[in-house]
Amino acid sequence: MDSADAAELISEIREERAENEAEEKFRGRVALLIAIFAMLLAIGSLGGGNVAEDMIHANIKASDTWAFFQAKNVRQTMYEVAVEDMKAQVASPDLSPEARAALQRAIARYEATIARYDSEPDPAAPGDSLRGEGKKQLAAQARSYEAARERAGEQDSNFDYSEVALQLALVLGSVAILALSRPVLYLAIGLGVIGAILMVNGFLLVFPLPF
Repeated sequence: MDSADAAELISEIREERAENEAEEKFRGRVALLIAIFAMLLAIGSLGGGNVAEDMIHANIKASDTWAFFQAKNVRQTMYEVAVEDMKAQVASPDLSPEARAALQRAIARYEATIARYDSEPDPAAPGDSLRGEGKKQLAAQARSYEAARERAGEQDSNFDYSEVALQLALVLGSVAILALSRPVLYLAIGLGVIGAILMVNGFLLVFPLPF
């Protein structure tokens, strides 16, 4: 082997070594990226699980509160019917003064109960429309639970799409390592960025989803 052949061989070895180093460097960076995607996926999965529980809880509370509202409404209607009946009896000329006075006292009690069924704020927080057991307060409570359920539903959709995007990013990242393909890596990065944005939006609801 002359000096020219030796120099060519050394050059080929150096090129091969540089190529191997570039490949290892590429694989290392992609592996780090995959680890970041996996971390984001874990955070998004936790957030999605929490909002799913919040959605179920809010839905149950809304249903229970509306059921309580309907029960109050039924009882209030019964009292109203009874008051109308007693008022008709009071108007009868054949009624004795004692009986008329007793009916009038009963009417006053029933009307007070009807008013309490309609609005019964919590004495500890008279200015808070969400505290109390009157129909007005119960309706406000039920609507607040419904609003919480709707918000949790919007959050859950963001987390669901985020998980899909991040899972695809993980798969494509693994393919990029095996195939040493930069285009596949760029596609994985794009999906990972979309997944990260959706995850953040799942927590904050900065913008509504267009679908």
